[in-house]
Amino acid sequence: MPRSSLPKGVHRVRRKTVEGFRYHFYAWRGGPKFWTDTVREPRDPKFLIAFADAIKARHSADYMTPQMVDDFLDSTAMPKAERTQADYKKWALRFADEFVDDPAKLWENPKSRGELNEWRAKWKNSPKQHDYAGTVAVRILNWARDEGKIAAHYCDRLHRIYSVDRAEIVWTEADQKAFKDAAPSWVKRVMTLACETGLRPADLVRLTRGNLESFDGIDRFRVRTQKRGRVAHIPVTPELRQLIDETPADQLVLLVNDRSKPLRPTSASRAITRYRDRIADKLSDPTLRLQDTRGTAATRLLRAGLGLNQIANHMGWSLRYAAAVIEHYAAVSPAESAEVLDLLKREKQRREDKTVNAIVNVPDGAKRGES
Repeated sequence: MPRSSLPKGVHRVRRKTVEGFRYHFYAWRGGPKFWTDTVREPRDPKFLIAFADAIKARHSADYMTPQMVDDFLDSTAMPKAERTQADYKKWALRFADEFVDDPAKLWENPKSRGELNEWRAKWKNSPKQHDYAGTVAVRILNWARDEGKIAAHYCDRLHRIYSVDRAEIVWTEADQKAFKDAAPSWVKRVMTLACETGLRPADLVRLTRGNLESFDGIDRFRVRTQKRGRVAHIPVTPELRQLIDETPADQLVLLVNDRSKPLRPTSASRAITRYRDRIADKLSDPTLRLQDTRGTAATRLLRAGLGLNQIANHMGWSLRYAAAVIEHYAAVSPAESAEVLDLLKREKQRREDKTVNAIVNVPDGAKRGES
């Protein structure tokens, strides 16, 4: 039976249940559900009666939660990063499916906060998923409020149950050596590139020779980071130069797997985890992961004499974020922690003094706004 045989405007969704596949029928996309069946094209006369009853009540106030979700997914409020977009879509559709029969005006009721908390409690045994469900739902509701789709909502600042403090978890030089002694060459390259650049996995796997440029006689990578959209300028260290020179001329990206295929961000992270587990007893922390190399890179650069502004520039961070990351990852060891924190304190003081001097040296006329 062709799709066009359904009444015009009917929106059909197939969902898998323990009993098998079921079809849910909505009066319109984002509208109320009026029928559920095991067949794709219902022929029961009651189907048409139910549809007619559903569309009778349609008016401008019947803006349903699934329609609000669809509008959000089609809006410019969606995050730009491809991976984040996929995550948002997954959780947004789960949110829409849970509240499929509820109008968007539900969220203008204070009691809706409890309903949202009850929904995300399904993932209470997975704190990260529990919190992410709330994050996406609130993002949708904030957008709907800003766009005038709803007058208000009561779901801001939901409680979070996931917390992690990795301030003491950094790939030390000993950790890196132990890892590289146990890992194959293609995984070693992932570790080297991560520790030398401080880039996230999504940016690491995109690096090519095309990102290289020369500035004032210094080779560097120029990368626009996916998460923040900042331009990072990363100097080519001797370790990076060796990695680049060892890359086959016909290989487009710098990182490939054991079959010479480009890596995905998740594949790069899993590779580090897989070989880390084989030498967990030799590491300073058995939970070390690829993302922990970012702090390693930041503290290395500070010890090398780079200022916060330089670190922030070539990592694609704000100054405040660069300082926070360095403080977060400073504790490589008690001695190195004190050294790094002292360097960071002096760098902050230098910047504060520079700002004060700039204010003091402003001409009196300029301070008063005189021309």
